[in-house]
Formats: sequence, structure tokens, C-alpha cells
Amino acid sequence: MKKLTRLLLLLTVLVACKKTPDIPSVTYTLGGGVYILNEGNFMGGNGSLSFYSYDSLKIYNDIFTKANTRPLGDIPYSMIIKDDNAYIVVNNSGKIEVTDQSTMQSKATITGLNSPRNMMVINDSKAYVSSLYSDSVAIISLSAKSISGYINLRRTSEAMVMVGNKAFISNWAGGNEIMVINTNNDAVIDSISVGLEPQSMAIDKNGMIWVLCDGGWSHQDFAKLIQINPATDKVVKTLTFPTKESTPSNLRIDGLRQNLFYLENGVRQMDITSNELPGTTFIIQKAGELFYNIGINPENGDVFVTDAVDYSQQGYVSIYSSKGSLITKQKVGIIPGSMYFKIKINTKTP
Repeated sequence: MKKLTRLLLLLTVLVACKKTPDIPSVTYTLGGGVYILNEGNFMGGNGSLSFYSYDSLKIYNDIFTKANTRPLGDIPYSMIIKDDNAYIVVNNSGKIEVTDQSTMQSKATITGLNSPRNMMVINDSKAYVSSLYSDSVAIISLSAKSISGYINLRRTSEAMVMVGNKAFISNWAGGNEIMVINTNNDAVIDSISVGLEPQSMAIDKNGMIWVLCDGGWSHQDFAKLIQINPATDKVVKTLTFPTKESTPSNLRIDGLRQNLFYLENGVRQMDITSNELPGTTFIIQKAGELFYNIGINPENGDVFVTDAVDYSQQGYVSIYSSKGSLITKQKVGIIPGSMYFKIKINTKTP
């Protein structure tokens, strides 16, 4: 009987001393920060989610797994937040994880998607999801947290931006068009010819759309940076990269929507009024680094650069000031990719 009593006492102590999972607390969540999606190895199912907190200046890794005691999936690719929900698009798993944006605890899983890439909220009731392999964009019911329909593009889709009641969706894999969708009735209304493989897009302060076309994975064509007027659906400016060996990617814009950024042997920066591509590198990629993705803090212009290292071990996120000086470099997950900037929630009452 005494042995049983000691055993019960020991179990009670162990339970009481069990470490609380390292998931976002209330203070952690309300602070501003950056979510980093770590893609993991293809077919490895080891994708993860990290968060850099502006309050603690620390990286918190594996926050989805710690909140849900299960892995996030195979190639988490992009993420958005709408109201209280975070939507994490997991490419090779063909799903979207819907979580509470404060705790990262799962609310629902949207399945049945064919290689989803990016998600864009259209209004309070629906969102669009692009696809690497399907020729249709999926329509998501935000209330039902499920697929409610499709828009047949007859092409694959990648980057998406919206101006007024028009969505502009790039046909990246082997394509050279931007498809224009009327978001009121989810109908294709136009297409715009651009360079080969339009990979990423941004909207500037004048409402103009910028499209970065990478020229194809085997350098079939010259890469191009193109400006589109969304009022007329016409190309108004084309800047062509000097050689077919140029491999620009990941077009971004700062919070003022005045300066464009992209990766090409480092980070390049360009004012939207420029008629020439930047001739110098804003942030240099050093020996041993493999820049993979970038993000710009919309509040202060800090530049976040992910380093995939060798595509197999844990990577890094380097944070640079708006002037290009290194602030910190911290370890995250395997193949850190896209980032989502979370603005600090103001809890003060008026």
C-alpha cells in the first residue's frame, strides 16, 4: 500500500511539473511580429510555422505543432489572417489549416484542393485560392470553411492581387498571362499578356500593378518587370533584365508602397518612379548564404530575408533595417519561405 501511495505521489508531482508547451501566450499574440512558413522537405511532411516576436525579439518555432500536437503538413506555402482566423495554405498536402490566430489551435481543415499556392480574401464571405496544377481557382466559403465553387481559367495560377472589384491572377508555370476576374460574379473578363512565367505581384501607392516575370525555370526568355494599369488592363511599362541568366524572384513592396524589392543575387531595391532596373545590390548575399524569400515590414521598412542554407537543415531568418544594416539572424525551420506580417493589436479603449 505504501508503494502504491508513493507511486501516486510521484505521478502527481510529474504532472504538476510538466512543462507548459511553448505556444503563443496572450501577450505574445497581441504583440506585433512575423509568421515564417517553413516549407520542409518535399514529401517529408516536416513543414512548420515559426513566429518572430517584436516584443521579445525572439523566434518561436513549431508553434502549430505545439498547439495541436500534430504536424502542419507537407510544404506550407502561404498564410493570411482574416478577423480571428489564420489560414495556412499547405501546398503538397492539398489543404488549408484554419486556426485561431491567437492560439494557433485548429478550427477546421479545408481539404480537396489541388496543389494550393496562395489565398486572397475577396470579401467577408469568400476567398480565392490559386493552384500550381489545376486549371481552376478554388472559391472558399469563409463561413462554411469549405470549397464553394471554382473559376475555370484553363490555366494554372499563382500570385493574386485585387484592385476594386477585379482580381488579377498570374499564370506562372509555363504561362505568360495575367487573368482578370470580376469578383462580383467570379467570371473571367480579360487577360493581359506579360513576360514568361509571371511569378509575383505588388500594388504601388498609385494603384498600379507590378509583375515580376522570371523568364522560365530554364531561362527560356529574359526576365521582365512589368507595370499594369488596372483601370485599362494594359501594360504601361516593361523593364527587361540584361541577360537570360538573370533569375529575379519574390517581388515585394514596402508599407509606403513606394519602393519595390526582389531577390537577384541578393536583395534589390527600386523606386516605383524609376525607369531602370537597379544596378547595385541593396543587401548582399554572402558566401554560404542561400536567399530564398523576402518580406518587408509594412510599419518600419525592416527587410526580412530567409536563408534556406542547403535545403535540408534548419534555415535562418535575417532581419535588416530599412537602410540595409543587419539587425539579427536567427534559426527557424527547414526551408523558410513566405512570411506574414502581423500588426500589433491595440487593446486600449478609446
